[in-house]
Amino acid sequence: MGAVLVLAGRLPGFGPIGKLPGDILIKRDNFTFYFPITTSILASVILSLLAWLLFRK
Repeated sequence: MGAVLVLAGRLPGFGPIGKLPGDILIKRDNFTFYFPITTSILASVILSLLAWLLFRK
């Protein structure tokens, strides 16, 4: 899923995927910490809705 988010962020039309408000990014001299919490929640909701639509009886 992480690779999909990285690649989707580079495609035109996908906007700031992985750079949403609420995503945590800490940059120091030789250290970078990134925790995409908002992107993860959004991806979870979209995938859950998609699974619900595909597998409902």
